Amino acid sequence: MSGPRKHILVVEDDESITLGLRMNLEAEGYDVTVAEDGDIALELAGSGRFSLIVMDVMLPKMNGFEVVRRLRDGGSVVPIVMLSARGAEMDKVMGLELGAEDYITKPFSLAEFLARVKAVLRRDAIARPNKRRVVEAGDLRVDLDTREVTRDDQLVELTPTEFDLLVCLVEAGGKVLSRGEILTRVWGPGHHGTLRTIDNFVLQLRNKLEKDPSEPNHLLTVRGVGYRFQA
Repeated sequence: MSGPRKHILVVEDDESITLGLRMNLEAEGYDVTVAEDGDIALELAGSGRFSLIVMDVMLPKMNGFEVVRRLRDGGSVVPIVMLSARGAEMDKVMGLELGAEDYITKPFSLAEFLARVKAVLRRDAIARPNKRRVVEAGDLRVDLDTREVTRDDQLVELTPTEFDLLVCLVEAGGKVLSRGEILTRVWGPGHHGTLRTIDNFVLQLRNKLEKDPSEPNHLLTVRGVGYRFQA
């Protein structure tokens, strides 16, 4: 797979299915994050860093139909592929009318699943070839599609995790995010790292992106709460 690695969010509570999907998607060159229920899916999807969401219908806390509805009502345009053992025509119609790009009925072959994922991503790229998602903030330019960051027109090399953390803060639109929120959105709900991990990565980003890391203009600390991005 050429070009920047695409990041896929898999929302599925069945561990055996999740394992199979993750292994095969990663083998195809995709980065994968997993959410086990609808609430976590909504929180992660809000980070804006995913190229596609694979959404099971039968989920704990909030079903997949409701998650899709809320994402679309909130303005999200990320492509969604729904998975379900519910193969009734009305369920398929509901998923598609809510805004999903495809609906796959379980059981399915992994070859078919991967082919459909590629087809949805291909259609999405054709449908919006010039609609690049770019955020500009003073001397910084963040291209969410190519995963490139420049400062004063000079390319800045970021690790995948550093870039995901930056996008998480940028997509919050100036809102303060707690360290716990950042940990969940960037590393996923199953990560066992400490909150100090966030501080270390923010420090690394400041050293790469701020003209004066000791007096940051963009990556701001909100004492006792967390961090926010200032354009």
